[in-house]
Formats: sequence, C-alpha cells, structure tokens
Amino acid sequence: MREARLTILGCGSAKPTKTNRPASQLLDMCDKTFMIDCGEGAQLTMQQLGVRTARLYNIFISHLHGDHCLGLIGLLSTLSMLRRTQPMHIYAHSDLEKLMRPWLDYYCEGCSYEIIFHAINPRKRETIYEDRTVRVETIPLKHGVPTCGFLFYETHRVMQEDGTFAHETRKRYAYCSDTQYNPKMVEQIEGVDLLYHESTFLSDMAERSREFKHSTAREAAEIAKAAQVGQLLLGHFSARVEDHSLFLEEAKPVFENSVLAEEKTTITF
Repeated sequence: MREARLTILGCGSAKPTKTNRPASQLLDMCDKTFMIDCGEGAQLTMQQLGVRTARLYNIFISHLHGDHCLGLIGLLSTLSMLRRTQPMHIYAHSDLEKLMRPWLDYYCEGCSYEIIFHAINPRKRETIYEDRTVRVETIPLKHGVPTCGFLFYETHRVMQEDGTFAHETRKRYAYCSDTQYNPKMVEQIEGVDLLYHESTFLSDMAERSREFKHSTAREAAEIAKAAQVGQLLLGHFSARVEDHSLFLEEAKPVFENSVLAEEKTTITF
C-alpha cells in the first residue's frame, strides 16, 4: 500500500511569528497533491521546500478568517507568472469567490489558466470532491464563522464475487481546522489514520479558548482518544506560547501518539 504524505507549510494561528506562518498544508495521496488552507507565506514555504505544483489541482479552504486564505492571491498570481495552463479548483464558502474576484481581475488579469470556485456549505456534511481514488467530505465544525474540516479517503474499486464493484477505503486523513471542543465530530472521524486537530491554547488559557471558539491541546487529545485515531497532529499554535513542547506535554497523557505539526515537516502514514 502506498504511503500518504502530509507536509506542513504553516502551523501558527492568526498572528504570524518569527518562527511560524499561518495555517497551510499539502496532502500527497494517490499521486495527487491537495492544498488545505492557504495562509500568508504558504508559497514561500513551498519554495523553500522545493515543492512542485504540477500535481496540484485542488485547494480546500476551511473558512474565511484571513490566516487561512490570505495567501491565495499571491499563490494564484505566481502560478500565472509561471504560465500554468491547467485549471485550479478552489473549494470554499461562496463568499470567497465574491471577495477574490476583484483581486483576481486586478492582479491576475490575463491569467494563464482557469480558476474555478466550488461553493460548499461548511455547516453540512457532504462529499465535495471525488475521483477514481480519492474522496473528500466536509466535517462541520464550531467556530466564529462558518467553518468545516475535511476528511480525505483513499478509495479503490474492488471486484466482488458477483462481478460487481465495491469501494474499499484505505488511507484516511481528517483535517479539523479552527473549532471549539466538539464531540459531535467523533463519529465521522472514527478510526482515521491521521487526525489534525487545532490546539490553539493550553488548558490554563481555557477561558480565552472558549471566548474565541478554539480548542486546547488536551481537548484535541480527548477527541483523538474518543475517535480511536491512529495518530494526532497538533497545530494552529497561539503566538502567546513560544514553547510548542507544552502542547505535546498536555496532550500525551490523554493520547500518547500525539505529535506537533511543525513547519517544513512531513508526516507519512
């Protein structure tokens, strides 16, 4: 079975720091590359890592807070300067296209490729992308604006004894972006190979976490334990916490197989 690879382009929260850029990831699955969120500086990290965009056709935006989408216009503009010809598909709340069209008309006039927006409903669980080997579902989350995570399935057609085909699910990755503690998601993400769950704050910041509708590292670990996932990836770290190891110290007693989503790292699963 082929490995899937997740590369962290940004692991910080709303305020960039000297060491962390806002949220963005690249998922390589079944010989395809998917971008998940695109905060400021995402393309800079891609350049530093030598990431190629030839297999990148789909970008998924969890919600419209700036730290999850303000890197888009720069990336799309650069791809045009590089004379990209293949279309780019962007899956997001319908307001993103309304906001970006004037920017695209101004900064990407004469764009070398087509940019196609797909409106999604973050409050509803539904399949928003599917091809022969990968399917993507929305995971409704609880945040200050309409927000969803994304569940990626690696699927393959298997012939049954009666000659018909069934879909066999292999690798699964769940990306749970900004959200307050939300046990309702457990049923949907149960048993995934890898779970990314935001852990913006530590437990001693719980009041602030509730105010801004975020989660603590301990709460992320409780979700991972309840869902019996293979591995928990912690990220979206508050700029108030410089020592990221504190997030891990809080999560591990609850869910041992927890790791940090540090920038420029790649997790295979």
